[in-house]
Amino acid sequence: MLHSECFERRMNLVPYKYIVCRQGTQHMEEALGVKLDSPRTSMLVVSEFIGCSPSLSGAIRVNPWDIDAVADALNLAITMQDNEKQLRHEKHYRYVSSHDVTYWARSFAQDLDRACQDHYNKRCWGIGLGLGFRVVSLSPSFRKLSIDHIVSAYRRTSRRVIFLDYDGTVVPHTSMVKKPSPEVISVLNTLCSDPKNTVFIVSGRGRTSLSDWLAPCEKLGIAAEHGYFIRWSKAPEWESSFLGTDLDWKSIVEPVMKLYTEATDGSTIEMKESALVWHHQDADPDFGSCQAMQLLDHLENVLANEPAVVKRGQHIVEVKPQGVSKGLVAENVLSTMIHGGKPPDFVMCIGDDRSDEDMFESILSTISSPSFLTSPEIFACTVGRKPSKAKYYLDDTVDVVKLLQGLATASSPKPRHIAHIQVSFESCV
Repeated sequence: MLHSECFERRMNLVPYKYIVCRQGTQHMEEALGVKLDSPRTSMLVVSEFIGCSPSLSGAIRVNPWDIDAVADALNLAITMQDNEKQLRHEKHYRYVSSHDVTYWARSFAQDLDRACQDHYNKRCWGIGLGLGFRVVSLSPSFRKLSIDHIVSAYRRTSRRVIFLDYDGTVVPHTSMVKKPSPEVISVLNTLCSDPKNTVFIVSGRGRTSLSDWLAPCEKLGIAAEHGYFIRWSKAPEWESSFLGTDLDWKSIVEPVMKLYTEATDGSTIEMKESALVWHHQDADPDFGSCQAMQLLDHLENVLANEPAVVKRGQHIVEVKPQGVSKGLVAENVLSTMIHGGKPPDFVMCIGDDRSDEDMFESILSTISSPSFLTSPEIFACTVGRKPSKAKYYLDDTVDVVKLLQGLATASSPKPRHIAHIQVSFESCV
């Protein structure tokens, strides 16, 4: 049975009806003179564009506009062995008979209950302009991070760890120059020079780029490629607990990404040692986003049995080894400090996209472990007002740099004799 989108434009449930008809009933079988215990077989050739296509895993999916593909699919359906047809039919019938109207109504009601569960405890915000406008529901405890508030906590603590994302956090996404500004280098050096601080840049960028851009920051810790490579300062060599990981999947991913790059003007491929990234920031926003969704689905299908994960981020689709995440970086750094007998009493983490949510979650999980006798001050902060596991937000990278400068100032108080001279001069005036 060929069911194309152009044949059924409403519920797209004709394949379900066909499956039920092929299953038959006792009265129907008696009327037709068919044995009740005879095997039921049915084959479906469905358009990949119809709504019920994803739920029919035993069907042959085709692009209905590809005549050759449709012909091949019909031939396969006709010539397929009866025992396989029977297995596919049984799978479909189990699904159709269990996912009836009652099931969908109950599921919808449950989803609605979950969505509205905390509705009256949250605030709604309108974000964006034009076609990008959306309404998000945020917890009342989610608030903008005050510089005065965090500086106060910063001053009264003595073992601090700071995790910072790179792109979209200390360097704007919109900037053509990805090298950090002199202000960022200066504030990072000031924070790193404070013996009470452990500071890490945790980025998806490659280690070569980060090494070059952050070369002036000799005491800065860097985790590159989401933590595939890590070093605690400029002096030691890069470390990796993932060396020897199977990366043969890269030969599968690269040709697929090249196809989408050729079809999407403004898109590029970034080759990293452990990962491949497809960027569409410079492409048409709507078309680039659509292509990214299709690429994500395409890669998930071809990598189903490979030790790799596909993630979508801010204007990117990235494929990286399984187990590699920014959350693991935060966990390892905190665990190292705990085992060294110096558990932190101040933890700050700032990031802007989905990969940074792993850090927020990991920090909260690690801090709640019995290793911490007293809970540290935690400041998990996302860049941009949006749903997040973080408790705080800052509007943009300008706010992030201002916050870091406030902490740097707290780390470098004026010498006492200079402060005394300034006070004496002011009193004379």
